[in-house]
Amino acid sequence: MFQTFDVTAEPQYGAARLAALRAVLVAAGFDGFVVPRADLHQGEYVAPCDERLKWLTGFTGSAGFCVVLPDLAGVFVDGRYRTQVKVQVDLAQFTPVPWPEVKPGDWMTEKLPNGGRVAFDPWLHTAREIEEITARISSAGLQLVASANFVDRVWQDRPAPPQGLVAIQPLEFAGEAARDKRRRLAEGLTKAGQKAAVLTLPDSMSWLLNIRGSDIARNPVVQCLGFLHADGTLDLFIDEAKLSPEVRAHLGADVRVHGPDRFESALAQLVGPVRVDRATAPFAVSRALEAAGVAIAWDADPCLLPKALKNAAEIGGMKAAHLRDGAAMVEFLAWLEHECQGGGVTEISATRALEGFRRATNLLKEISFETICGSGPNGAIMHYRVSEASDRAFQPGEIVVIDSGGQYLDGTTDITRTIAVGAPGDEERECFTRVLQGMIAISRLRWPKGIAGSHIDAIARYPLWLAHQDYNHGTGHGVGAYLSVHEGPAGLSRRYDQPLDAGMILSNEPGYYREGAFGIRIENLILVEQADVPAGGDPERAMLRFCTLTFVPIDRRLIVAGMLTRAEVDWLNGYHAEVLAKIGPRVSDQARRWLEMVCAPL
Repeated sequence: MFQTFDVTAEPQYGAARLAALRAVLVAAGFDGFVVPRADLHQGEYVAPCDERLKWLTGFTGSAGFCVVLPDLAGVFVDGRYRTQVKVQVDLAQFTPVPWPEVKPGDWMTEKLPNGGRVAFDPWLHTAREIEEITARISSAGLQLVASANFVDRVWQDRPAPPQGLVAIQPLEFAGEAARDKRRRLAEGLTKAGQKAAVLTLPDSMSWLLNIRGSDIARNPVVQCLGFLHADGTLDLFIDEAKLSPEVRAHLGADVRVHGPDRFESALAQLVGPVRVDRATAPFAVSRALEAAGVAIAWDADPCLLPKALKNAAEIGGMKAAHLRDGAAMVEFLAWLEHECQGGGVTEISATRALEGFRRATNLLKEISFETICGSGPNGAIMHYRVSEASDRAFQPGEIVVIDSGGQYLDGTTDITRTIAVGAPGDEERECFTRVLQGMIAISRLRWPKGIAGSHIDAIARYPLWLAHQDYNHGTGHGVGAYLSVHEGPAGLSRRYDQPLDAGMILSNEPGYYREGAFGIRIENLILVEQADVPAGGDPERAMLRFCTLTFVPIDRRLIVAGMLTRAEVDWLNGYHAEVLAKIGPRVSDQARRWLEMVCAPL
């Protein structure tokens, strides 16, 4: 299997590791150290050698950081991980801190009222992060000092960096030759008066060069760095052992290959202005450029928006992947309902079965993230990962959240369904129906061009807000095409100000969570496309809409039909009719009979 169920958090070692870290800090003359959940590429997912936050604290979430001070160590986590962090760290040693509500600079100022020196690794933080912290501590006598990484000094058995071989992404799936991508982006640099751009994100480099890799589990990206020049050539910094002769030929003569150890010194040789992304490039990049007198042009990674705007081949591949994945999900859900009647289904057995149905397609390359399969109270942990220690059997009357996805050569999938085991309670059904109403509202939406995800996130929350309820994650994130399942720069949440545009693929996943009781999430992937003009519409106004890519039934046992409007019922019935038409011919006879039953009109 791709997924394992080992217990990966190690809170029992927190006290000793924290003491060792504090000892080296004192010896170096520092009062604190910031430990992020990040690597020099600043991606969401990191290799085992970069799991410093997990190694120190036991916390395994995909976002957060720890600020270690002489007598206190704060673990900063956002709303997705408030429940998880409390069971993964030694609370006698580490104090959970709600972030971003509490700013790290303000927290350090409060905890070190007499000032001090706090160290950070400049390769593991962006310029924006350092600027924000510095602005909040500078008047309090605190210093934020770039330094060596002190966790690495005490992490004796730190794993080696990944060495995954690079593969070529076929043009039939990429839709545009790598040289044409480089030339197109280089034209943008020239128009902006920039001589080069520093690229540090693995998914940007993988997309730009039409390559894929296995350096990061669940994400087919290549860990490498690059300089894209205004003439369309590129300097690639990568371990050459990762490159086969075929890949070298694919890259071509305009891509010059260098060892990763030459990256820092090569920054000083660039001619400015050089584009650097304040939000994604390590602080060490701008620090090296400034030291060499190279002019910096602060601007977004030039790959971000073009990568998000999928071309026809990528859209076609994503649609095909979702039909294939939808059939696997239907086979699984039909199996699950049959197995639950006899009892004995557990979170692990369900997760194994789901991966098995995806593998049966013979086209699965990887899962796109660790499957979240949380029953009863475990469903309230938004990013729950089942282990041998936490595994529990599905119980009658409970609901189960199953969030999963697959990586295929032609696309990446991400789907969540909440399933009833037996007869669900009235409260769970009412909450589920409100979540469904929010998901339908986003699905039916059309809006003027220029609107960002931050403007429409509230639409999914409106039914929950009326009931004094909400959820602590974004309504949706961007999704890559056989790339990272979480992709910028657009999304559906308050933090995304990138206007939505045709070709973007996002998730639509409102939810609700009652700690210690149950969780609910419903997720489809949706494609932004041009909206047609209905009768009576304004033909002069450009509008966009969403096209649903995911076709898997929604559990009608959890729906309170009387809470839905006529338009919502019509949408749901139309969706289920489309699920039956598109997926029915792709599944076994047994699964089709089940599908016909669950897709009957509400």
